[in-house]
Amino acid sequence: MRRMHPMPFGAEMRERSTRFRLWAPACDAVTLELGEGKKKRTLPMRAVGEGFHELEVEGVAAGTAYGFRVNDGTWVPDPASRSNPRDVNAPSVVVDPRAFDWPDDAWRGRPWNEAVIYEMHVGTFTREGTFAAAIERLDHLRGCGVTAVEVLPVADFAGSRNWGYDGVLPFAPDAAYGTPDDFKRFIAAAHARDLMVILDCVYNHFGPEGNYLSLYAPQFFNPKHQTPWGAAINFDGEMNGPVRDFFVHNAAYWIEEYHLDGLRLDAVHAIMDDSDEHVVDHIAQAMQRAAHGDRFVHLILENDRNHAHFLRPRPAPHATAQWNDDWHHAAHVLLAGETDGYYADYAGKGTWYLGRTLAEGYAYQDDPSPFRNGARRGEPSRGLPPTAMIDFLQNHDQVGNRAMGERLASLAKPEALRLGMAALLLAPAIPMLFQGDEYAAATPFLFFCDFHGDLATAVREGRRKEFAAFERFSDPATREKIPDPNARETFERSKLRWEDLAAREHADALEHVRRLLEVRMREIAPRLMGARAGTFRTHDDRGLSVEWPLAGGARLRLAANFGDAPLEALAPPAGRVLHTEGDAGHNRLGPWSGIWTLEDA
Repeated sequence: MRRMHPMPFGAEMRERSTRFRLWAPACDAVTLELGEGKKKRTLPMRAVGEGFHELEVEGVAAGTAYGFRVNDGTWVPDPASRSNPRDVNAPSVVVDPRAFDWPDDAWRGRPWNEAVIYEMHVGTFTREGTFAAAIERLDHLRGCGVTAVEVLPVADFAGSRNWGYDGVLPFAPDAAYGTPDDFKRFIAAAHARDLMVILDCVYNHFGPEGNYLSLYAPQFFNPKHQTPWGAAINFDGEMNGPVRDFFVHNAAYWIEEYHLDGLRLDAVHAIMDDSDEHVVDHIAQAMQRAAHGDRFVHLILENDRNHAHFLRPRPAPHATAQWNDDWHHAAHVLLAGETDGYYADYAGKGTWYLGRTLAEGYAYQDDPSPFRNGARRGEPSRGLPPTAMIDFLQNHDQVGNRAMGERLASLAKPEALRLGMAALLLAPAIPMLFQGDEYAAATPFLFFCDFHGDLATAVREGRRKEFAAFERFSDPATREKIPDPNARETFERSKLRWEDLAAREHADALEHVRRLLEVRMREIAPRLMGARAGTFRTHDDRGLSVEWPLAGGARLRLAANFGDAPLEALAPPAGRVLHTEGDAGHNRLGPWSGIWTLEDA
């Protein structure tokens, strides 16, 4: 099977020629530079209306380098480049996507109720940090019960290492991880193991190095809306059509040309769009069209504002689910005891907030947030199915945005972590593990990048200044110990140590996750298509009872003690026992214990 997504921009190989197209509305003239060295050709492009410049050239082979010179003679890469093997400030390369023969014709994806997500950063998932090396660990993921791999952004970024959120060429997989065909081989290998692959995409900003759009297309940004990264991307201002097309096609490109099973959109709250049809809805529709109606595709959102309207079922395609930061924050307060920063919103009521997130989705549903100076946050989520939420004990942000990148395994008691893991994996919401969670990895995940000069200094100093308000880092000398994001050592320390699986505590943690996911896939996942919001009660500030109605009239129930002292007189829930954690006995729950039951109709 050969796959290619046609696009109205970039370099597109045809039967005998290659069409080059650049949106440069600020330019009267654009020149195509084709090839390198003595074979380089300089060819004027034609203005074809609405700011586009185009040229069709015969006899261009795949692998040919190219770029553009805009009005003042500045050279720029193709913003829609399919490959930039020598980094973001070097020539783009012509790619023939039809040269890759996909071996997964029969793949139809998996329904959402079966999703168990594993968040992966390709560069730190293995020692080699490549797509090819990651393939060697896919059997491990399948063996522990994972069904979907969510890959942190791979869009080409400056330098050789980055989380991926500083990408500037959204169509080009970063060469640090391998070639476009290497990424396709990784996806095909995952499909061969019945694993979905979901890609994290950043549609709210570009990274600080390698983005030349403002030189020839300042209309790409709309100063009416401001974001933490400056003027917002122009989804609703004058000349927004080509900008919307750029990102809508990017989403469709990953689904069609790379046969991905879904996308996760970063920080949707920073995608500013006052149009009648929000670009998120536009993307959801384009993804379904790109799948040609013959397989499952899923759209995941991150949205700090807890908007529920993107997730509400309706006739038109819509987002599938959202990362539920509220669940993480409430669980973290209970398990680790931290209450500074945004955790203050959950302090003193961690059990109540965890119960609300387990039963209803968001903790903040148009409620005032003390951390936000009383501003109201969120929309009611009780009407959403539980599978509209993705819960997690950790993710790249929650670990990596800590000054020292500590994981929960180093912050919580082992028994607390085990109860938290069971609460995550046996709830109707879709669970997500951050790489290494499955075996309680001890390696940190730090903030790292590969900038140079003044930009590197600004990032390093900004990172340390960020933590000045925390008591632990109030001393400047202590802040100096925060790892330099640009140091290669910071990146190397963040790589998983797979050899740790030989240690008893890590092997036990992995077996715990395997057992929990076996229960989930056997008993809970098949009953999720008709699941509805649940109800909850708290007991003595640390006890929690939750009940969820599932498909076919079944009832899933939890009784748990999130505290160090036994909890008496809490009767075990009705139904057959699916799992017990810790000392969960008759009318008594020991410290950090819980019991899950299922009652069929």
